[in-house]
Amino acid sequence: MRLALNKEWAVGARIGGGGFGAVFEAEDTAGEKAAVKLVPKAPGTEREMLFINLDGIRNVVPVIDSGEHEDQWALVMPRAEKSLRDYLQEHGQLSLNEAVAVLSDVAEALADLKDREIVHRDLKPENILLLGGRWCLADFGIARYAEATTAKRTFKFHGTFAYMAPERWNNQRATSASDIYALGVLAYELLEGTPPFTGPDEHDYHDQHLHGTLPPLTTAPPLLAALITECLFRAPQGRPAAGNVLARLGQIPAAPLSGGLAALAQANQGAVARQAEADRRASAHATEADRRKALLEAATTSFSFITDAVLTTLTTAAPSAEVRKDNQGGWTVRINDAQLALSGPRETAIEVWRTTSTPAPFDVIASATLSLKAPANHHGYGGRSHSLWYADAQTAEQYQWFETAFMGTPLGPQSTAVKPFALPPQSDAATALRPVMGGAQVAWPFMPLVVGDLDEFISRWADWLAQAATGRLAHPSRMPERDPQGSWRR
Repeated sequence: MRLALNKEWAVGARIGGGGFGAVFEAEDTAGEKAAVKLVPKAPGTEREMLFINLDGIRNVVPVIDSGEHEDQWALVMPRAEKSLRDYLQEHGQLSLNEAVAVLSDVAEALADLKDREIVHRDLKPENILLLGGRWCLADFGIARYAEATTAKRTFKFHGTFAYMAPERWNNQRATSASDIYALGVLAYELLEGTPPFTGPDEHDYHDQHLHGTLPPLTTAPPLLAALITECLFRAPQGRPAAGNVLARLGQIPAAPLSGGLAALAQANQGAVARQAEADRRASAHATEADRRKALLEAATTSFSFITDAVLTTLTTAAPSAEVRKDNQGGWTVRINDAQLALSGPRETAIEVWRTTSTPAPFDVIASATLSLKAPANHHGYGGRSHSLWYADAQTAEQYQWFETAFMGTPLGPQSTAVKPFALPPQSDAATALRPVMGGAQVAWPFMPLVVGDLDEFISRWADWLAQAATGRLAHPSRMPERDPQGSWRR
């Protein structure tokens, strides 16, 4: 194939691919060898053409010719000797001096790109090429100007998982700090022979970048280990700028430090490592808060479906019942002297449910209480209440509403008025779920409440309400009424 651009190029065999196109060997009429990247004209790929002029930026692979060919963009670049990935496959992990040289070349490019407000967004060994004795950045196929937020297609989740910064996993905009994070991953890989986080699947990378602890650097001297750790801070604001990285790389000694300087460098590395751990915890807390917020929204929505179904069925059967609704999403149905009340959902504070002294076997996002009250009979029995919990009680990470209830033990206060009774997801309830004796124990199995399949649940409570309204509600004949064992995960 021949390309007629500013020059005429003979296109040869395919030699690789990157971003959104394929790369072929090429040669002009004067015998100059090059590489040509052909990019299909899909929506958004015109951004490749934004970066044909990167004059003044150090250590980037220049575009020496460009244009269009049929339904493709064409970018012609000098033919590099090899990629950094090829070099690593040949040599394995690099020596300290080699690694610092590679990182310095890349940091120079990132510093200049930051000055031009350009973010690469796909920094990895495949996109770093040896050209003229320097390691140069290539493939700006998903790069963008940092402030160019109006592009129709931002390719936000294109990239390579091993090198993607935490903010990108949180669907936030990439900045120069995202490139610094990728540089930190690259630095770790050059020295240790593998990236710090290795997946293998997308969800594994997601958890590792957002929550994982950075594996220790075993080969880097303290000054470099501290720098790499800072580049890998989860908070973008905590990472050093490219210019700072470049300056500090120039201070990495070829020979190990000794004496007091070595001790001081070691102390600094320890301080950075502690900061990295604090940063990881802060990031995990923020991510967990976002996760719980989304689950609370789901809990509230599904709760409204359940409570509407129950109330509609009850009032259809008893249209003369007195109904009162509250502004928290709950309601009360009253027939004669009997009252069935459902509270609105309440968010569960994780620090209350899961304490150091009282660990919990599963997670609870929200809770509500369904209670039936009637005038106490001659035995003093006045009703029952059950807990409704939005939790992953049976399968980890699978949340839904569950019904359960509790009863007293010889160690707890005894009451004949309400049996069984509801408990909020706090320490008493957590203790009841453990194989230890506490003030309460589970008296009703964890039963899923499935929207569209609530007939048994509604019928049972309707029957209890009818009994209470006619003075026939009696203390359960046995406790627990139904065997709860095995109904929740431990």
